[in-house]
Amino acid sequence: MDQITAQNIQANLSEYWAPRLRVEVLDEVVSTNTLLKTRGAEGAPAGTVVIADTQTGGKGRLGRSFYSPNHTGLYISVLLRPSDMNPAKALHITTMAAVAACEAIEDVAEDSVSRPMIKWVNDIILEDRKVAGILTESAINATSGKIDFAVLGIGLNVYAPEGGFPEEIKEIAGAILPIEIEGARSRLAAAFLNHFFERYACVSNSENEAKQNQILDEYVKAYKARSIVLGKSVNVIPTGGGERRTAQVLDITDDCNMLVAYTDGECEEAMLSSGEVSIRPIGEIK
Repeated sequence: MDQITAQNIQANLSEYWAPRLRVEVLDEVVSTNTLLKTRGAEGAPAGTVVIADTQTGGKGRLGRSFYSPNHTGLYISVLLRPSDMNPAKALHITTMAAVAACEAIEDVAEDSVSRPMIKWVNDIILEDRKVAGILTESAINATSGKIDFAVLGIGLNVYAPEGGFPEEIKEIAGAILPIEIEGARSRLAAAFLNHFFERYACVSNSENEAKQNQILDEYVKAYKARSIVLGKSVNVIPTGGGERRTAQVLDITDDCNMLVAYTDGECEEAMLSSGEVSIRPIGEIK
């Protein structure tokens, strides 16, 4: 069985990050994000990482649940304390994680016939199937209006569960690896942390503005290069519900907002920083 262990993860972290991250692996939790939000409020340090083999109440975006069976997935939450980040910039955390997840999948799934891609803002797609989702939750300082701490959560379907995925997601969910490989989940966790922190550390706390801008520019280009929505006709699904509208995706900005032109009536452009999109016809959206 491909067991996840803190020892194996630490062994695969880079020489720089291995002593700077506190990795804890648990057999079962309700939600790694919920657990780490509690610890963040209690003062846990940045770089605290909780990884679970299964979640009984995994959280997705827009209040959805995230299917988290045991022994087949990888459920990671990371506590971040950016020194000077306002909530509007929090989208960078999610999008950096999306690029890092794609790179980590490529590191571990070397024989994959497909390149991992990103569906704005937080879904990782491999061979036309969703294999990972990302949820970033922030606690805002009431005095400064800045982020006190953020919890970055990512769930990855490493293997298909026995008997397949549940009926409600079997048409869209996929797995990163076709067969079980010993140590693969630990290597994938370490690769994700290495790739993510390499960029995040420069952007969140760097005093060198030129270096910070360079890193931001490079990763946004990497994000756009993996986008499956750029130039496509999509259905925009507003946060909190509301009318779904068809639109053409024109661009993803330097802040990782999405510029669209609605095409379901009078043409108008809009900049989206939240919500989600679907490439499926509206009648197929569940």
